[in-house]
Amino acid sequence: MSEALGARRADKAALEALLLDARARTLRLFAAYEAALGPELRVPCTPELNLPLWELGHVGWFADWWIARNPQRHLGTQADPDVPRTQPHQPGRGASSDSLYNSSTVAHDRRWQLELPDAGATRAQLEASLADTLALLQTAEDDDQGLYFHRLALFHEDMHAEAAVYMAQTLGFDPGETAHPRPSVPPAFQTLRLDSGIWTLGKAPDGFVFDNELGAHAVPVAAFEIDAQPVRWAQYLQFVNQGGYRDRACWSDAGWQWLSRNGATAPRYLRSTVAGWEQQTHGRWQPLDMEAAACHLTAFEAEAWCRWAGRRLPTEAEWERAAHSAEGFAWGEVWEWTSSPFTPYPGFVAQPYVDYSRPWFDGRPVLKGASLATVPRMRHPKYRNYFPHERNDILSGFRSAVSV
Repeated sequence: MSEALGARRADKAALEALLLDARARTLRLFAAYEAALGPELRVPCTPELNLPLWELGHVGWFADWWIARNPQRHLGTQADPDVPRTQPHQPGRGASSDSLYNSSTVAHDRRWQLELPDAGATRAQLEASLADTLALLQTAEDDDQGLYFHRLALFHEDMHAEAAVYMAQTLGFDPGETAHPRPSVPPAFQTLRLDSGIWTLGKAPDGFVFDNELGAHAVPVAAFEIDAQPVRWAQYLQFVNQGGYRDRACWSDAGWQWLSRNGATAPRYLRSTVAGWEQQTHGRWQPLDMEAAACHLTAFEAEAWCRWAGRRLPTEAEWERAAHSAEGFAWGEVWEWTSSPFTPYPGFVAQPYVDYSRPWFDGRPVLKGASLATVPRMRHPKYRNYFPHERNDILSGFRSAVSV
């Protein structure tokens, strides 16, 4: 059983260990932020960033809201998301934690105007929250509904930890975390061919399932060819060196508008020098590893490379079918843009955390796979990530496909 499937089916004993592991990672990353940014932990107010103190407090608040303060936690996916909660249980917050950390009601830019507890108080609150979470885990029913919110809190914390890694890259410091080893990949330019067939997108309820994954439905998939690995820098930079960032024919209308607004002439964090291409990693410039997967690319850049190369981005169904069926399909280095919009599967019903999926069915693309900063328990081929086309702070790359 994969680590991801094991985590989604984790029983009480396994879940306790996983929650402790996630919290240890959260605190290690937060300590790195303190060392890099100083005790005030201030960062610019931009769409790519969140205040580190807010992030830390939000992780604890989220677990409290859905577990310690939720009288219907035992109902799992059948719980009423609007059921009245008990009062925040930790003393000394000043303002209500709901008015500070509820991401559904506290707008992103508003977070910079809040008087947040300091680092010591936030850590203490987080410790109290985890103690409550683990105590209530012991009395929970050891089944999918009884453990639903504990598993949700686990994966939510894992997502915020990965965000802390790529926010550190944006801020230009080393988060002090060793990335997961790069998976072995086939030689560059190797492709895989799959015949036409039927693929089932979505899942039936089995362990923990995110609401946007539910709704198993069969879709026809025509014969196609797909890269065995994400596009490498050696491949992508051929496009750059041949003037791809100046060639209007390679770009969609929206992509060209993005390029014109930003004035980009190469991917983010890259520069060309007399010695060759260099990459800025954690604020330091170093020679670019040409065999690494191209990363920190927008969906627009991925689409432009594909148009230049006479190929296209794979659909979500093609990516999944290859990941499950094709020997030699390597994934897990970067989140991979697809051509499929993030839309609900048939019969979609939002789970209690209604703002996880429903607000984002707005045409943004699905990303598949995982990055080197994704913990193994989050790496599931059915998982659907989703970001706007223009995001390049995330650990995003792509692979290409072509119909045959």
